[in-house]
Amino acid sequence: MKKRNTILLPGILSIIILIAAQIIIVSGVWRQKDEMFNLRYRLYTQDALEFMGRRWGTDGFDTARILINSYSAKAARDLAGTKNDSLLDIKKKDVFYFVSRVLNQEQDLSAFLSDYFDRQGIEKDFNYNIKINYFELIYNDRRIPVYVNSDQTGNVSQKQDLKKRLIRPAGTSQILVRGDRSENNNFRLDFEYYIDFRDKQRVVLKETSLPLALSIFSILAVAALFMITYRNLMMEKRLSNLKTDFINNMTHELKTPLSTITVAGKTLEMPQVINDEQRILDTARIIGKQSVHLNQLINMILEISMWERTQFELEKKKFRLEEVISEIVVCFKNGCGHCASISESYNFNPAEVEL
Repeated sequence: MKKRNTILLPGILSIIILIAAQIIIVSGVWRQKDEMFNLRYRLYTQDALEFMGRRWGTDGFDTARILINSYSAKAARDLAGTKNDSLLDIKKKDVFYFVSRVLNQEQDLSAFLSDYFDRQGIEKDFNYNIKINYFELIYNDRRIPVYVNSDQTGNVSQKQDLKKRLIRPAGTSQILVRGDRSENNNFRLDFEYYIDFRDKQRVVLKETSLPLALSIFSILAVAALFMITYRNLMMEKRLSNLKTDFINNMTHELKTPLSTITVAGKTLEMPQVINDEQRILDTARIIGKQSVHLNQLINMILEISMWERTQFELEKKKFRLEEVISEIVVCFKNGCGHCASISESYNFNPAEVEL
């Protein structure tokens, strides 16, 4: 188990490092494509604004400014005459609601940009967001602040719930089209116009699909190669263990015929055996049979390469079980020089087995 862990852990660690590296690479490509998307639309929007200014002489907010200016003259007088602070805050909220609504409803820039993008053959569907940074009324050279964005000054001039309802903060998915600072006799207004594409993530994903697919393929390929290498390594280890076990078992098997041949040879040297022709023949038969057995074992060792293959076949032959046991008993009797008494009691006839 410890050896297996020493093989697995480095491989798994390498795959984890590869995955982390691929994530970093893909993230970098994603950010690059996202920045290119934003840059592309910034350039298109600047061209659209220049074209709009040359052709129509407007930036799309002239109607909104006229309505805000007309409303601001009356609202400034009303706020200037309000002494109660609570009532003043309520009126300021109403003024801000009106300004925000007019900027969103009476502007022509969104429709023009959508039409311009369509004529350029690029994505035309987007959401827009008008972020008001500052708005104040002017009455007889007196300035009455109505709204100040806390992101600009660090001071919250209105309640946070009002800001959350009316203004969606510009995030990374939004593209700044233009900023505007307008000032006349009745008001001063500072706002920014953003566009946010609905399918931006899909477009960026499509552009990064190739490096993403290559990264996934490389990770899968490395993981597959690791698993194949690990499986082959385990198979080689198993075969090595089998070969070691085979050699150990074969060494033990070699000792049996060698011992029998040695004892049989010493038996032939005994005086009482020299004059017994039958004993000599039986002993010689045992030596011959054990020599054949020993030769077979040696041939198996010489052909040990077959054990390193994934498949091998054992050669099986049919034997009469009683004859096999009788031969084993005879070998034991002659092997010890008839120093042992063996009683046989069996009846397997005509049983046959494959060995």
